[in-house]
Amino acid sequence: MDQTTTKTWNDQLPAGLVDVAVIGGGAAGLNGALTLARSRRTVVVIDSASPRNAPAEGVHGLLGLEGIAPAELYRRGREEVRSYGGLVVDGAVAAAVPDAPGPDGDLRFTLTLADGRTLTARRILVATGVRDVLPDIPGLAQHWGVGLVHCPYCHGWELRDEPIGILAVGPGSRHATLLFRQLSEDVIVFANGTDLDADTRSRFAVRGIEVIDGAVTEVVADEAGGIAGVRLDDGTVVARRVLTVMTQLRVRTEGLDGLQLPMADLPGGTGRHFVTEMAGSTPVPGVWVAGNAAEPMTQVGASAAAGALAGGHINADLVGADTDAALGAAARAA
Repeated sequence: MDQTTTKTWNDQLPAGLVDVAVIGGGAAGLNGALTLARSRRTVVVIDSASPRNAPAEGVHGLLGLEGIAPAELYRRGREEVRSYGGLVVDGAVAAAVPDAPGPDGDLRFTLTLADGRTLTARRILVATGVRDVLPDIPGLAQHWGVGLVHCPYCHGWELRDEPIGILAVGPGSRHATLLFRQLSEDVIVFANGTDLDADTRSRFAVRGIEVIDGAVTEVVADEAGGIAGVRLDDGTVVARRVLTVMTQLRVRTEGLDGLQLPMADLPGGTGRHFVTEMAGSTPVPGVWVAGNAAEPMTQVGASAAAGALAGGHINADLVGADTDAALGAAARAA
């Protein structure tokens, strides 16, 4: 997103206490903020405008918005949040830490942005998402989100019947390969040093999936800039139009160390994620996590739903705190 576009939605960071700070303005963060704003909560979304799916041409599998461009989806989401009084602030969180409780004992958090601005909030929703880390193969990264994809549900229909190449990176590549075989009869797995056991090879063979064991040294581009094929260590170029790979999923944790949120490894060594409980709650009181930061494999629709669920539970938690404060005030007055 260019700077001109960014300026059109950069609200001012409020000076006073707000109910909820949402860190991240993707599907989970914006839908959580929308739920909270519609519940008349003061909510601020802090967004660095670097969504995971920015290179993709469209968002798929999202009912009613099939094929919408990611930038347009988030533009609409920001405007919807703002239409209910929510704020969307351009910035990156450099630090988020618990602060001293309020006069009624309610929780407080202080967020410091990279430019030095600060915000105090009663609750936090972390929706920072993840980064996809690609294998270090020359010529590979430039095709990310177009000819190089990772999810058969996000991109599958658009790639149907194309010659697909699977870059194996670990045990999880078996499952991904069989899913992509549903979309095309022309699928080749490039083992590239990955140990594929006998059972995996048998499953591939009965589905007509070829396995090539040579090392991949380069992804070759065609004249139009798309993928022409994969070069092996013996110099052979195997023609492919599409490549898929399971990325390493790296949760965006910058600035969040002070919250001390627990993390855990994902299956198959594919990365790490924040550990959450019901509705995105965490063992850290007052902090929720939603979207890919908690469930890195989920699509946009599921991430948005997780944000809405977390937003509802945050509002309920605040209602309880407000009621407790009112009871305490009434007791003191009596």
